[in-house]
Amino acid sequence: MQIKSLYSHLNGEEFLLVHRPRLWEEVKQVIASVDAEACRTKVSRERTMRGRLLYSPRDMNDAFKAEFKATDWGERRNSFYVAPDEKLLRGIYDLTEAEQKDRIESSGYEPILSYNQTDYLKDRVAIEIQFGKYAFVAHDLFVKHLSFYVAEIIDVGIEILPMKELEREMSSGVPYFERDLMNVVRQGRGVPSVPLVLVGVAP
Repeated sequence: MQIKSLYSHLNGEEFLLVHRPRLWEEVKQVIASVDAEACRTKVSRERTMRGRLLYSPRDMNDAFKAEFKATDWGERRNSFYVAPDEKLLRGIYDLTEAEQKDRIESSGYEPILSYNQTDYLKDRVAIEIQFGKYAFVAHDLFVKHLSFYVAEIIDVGIEILPMKELEREMSSGVPYFERDLMNVVRQGRGVPSVPLVLVGVAP
């Protein structure tokens, strides 16, 4: 695959170029090493594309996973406790899990264990690859990357998305770079408040 378009949000790419240049090159090499044509394995059953051979999101995810795993990228989970009290939650987010639990219990609530998980993390850089449903991209950008950034686990997040030219050759409901770029841009310069690099890929 190749990178067709990039968007640097809050100087995400600039941070990588200055502080993680080798890591950024590694990410670009992983993308280049994925053979998109080998992932054209899904026979469509959709009425408008019945019988067409499409790119398989599962196969592309597996290809990326193999390449990132080979370069020591691994998934990461950030666990925390929640309760139905806004003021309480605002006061405990920066605490340890144990401290969060104690504070919630002492306030008379049941502590509910929750978590966010990112696909790949290495040296304070997180990567999400989204070839699934378009609704998941907003969760990646506004929840996953942001929560890992606020928790001081990452300095920048990378979101890898298909370009429209690739999305056309996939099942319906898949996200594409151009639309999600608009979704970020129309929020204004500072939202989400985490440095990001949106990466559009295609064969």
